[in-house]
Amino acid sequence: MPRPPALSPSRAGDFQQCPLMFRYRVVDRLPEPPSPAATLGTLVHAVLEQLYDLPALERTVEAARARLEPGWRAMIAKDAALAELHEDEAAEQAWLAEGRQRLATYFDLENPQRLEPAAREEFIELQLEDGPLLRGIVDRIDIAPDGAIRIVDYKTGKTPDPRWGEKKERFQMRFYALVIERLRQRRPALLQLLFLKDGGRLEIRPSGDDIAQIEFEIREIWNQITAAAESGRFRTRKSKLCGWCSFQEVCPEFGGAERPLDPDAVERALGVRPVTA
Repeated sequence: MPRPPALSPSRAGDFQQCPLMFRYRVVDRLPEPPSPAATLGTLVHAVLEQLYDLPALERTVEAARARLEPGWRAMIAKDAALAELHEDEAAEQAWLAEGRQRLATYFDLENPQRLEPAAREEFIELQLEDGPLLRGIVDRIDIAPDGAIRIVDYKTGKTPDPRWGEKKERFQMRFYALVIERLRQRRPALLQLLFLKDGGRLEIRPSGDDIAQIEFEIREIWNQITAAAESGRFRTRKSKLCGWCSFQEVCPEFGGAERPLDPDAVERALGVRPVTA
């Protein structure tokens, strides 16, 4: 049975970055080649999740690093295409060394021997009244003895420059705070992002105004998405981020021809049928 249309922080970010990119990912579901950076993030996240399966005193940097390469081999066993990610063994080993560095940085930021997460890689879902279904995966949820909730997210990239960045990260964490507050009937006391490339940390203590504002923003984005779906027009939005886009061959901004829109695919993905169909 197909899952109902939903909005996650990453898909909301896709639409804000470029509606056509959003369409190609969500509606057309065009395949994208794996990237070294994203794959490294998946691998490091998996190791950090598994780390907390160990007894507290065994949660050492050596134990984490020892799980990195076996975890990578397991990923390749599930998806053989990942084996083509690196040109040769030297490139692969250099990439794994980056992963080991990210894990070492994690231990500079936290002592996992002193933590007992309430949840790891937790799937969360909330239906907003008269709005979209919200969905996401939270890296870690900690609950203090007094019931205070902390949401933790690992980022394998570097800390964003506060002058130009952080908007995407703040949106994601406030999105999670809204969902967790509604599900657990308690507002998270702290939202924490750990940047494992350079050891940066971003902390947010959400207020009632923050929660109200993020709900407003989510509803506005969803209204824009449904308006695009109804019109059948997902416009391009050119930016410096286009250089990392996988869809340049089918993007008018790069001389490509936009793929014909399938009204049935729009309806399946977004619950709205284009009026021109």
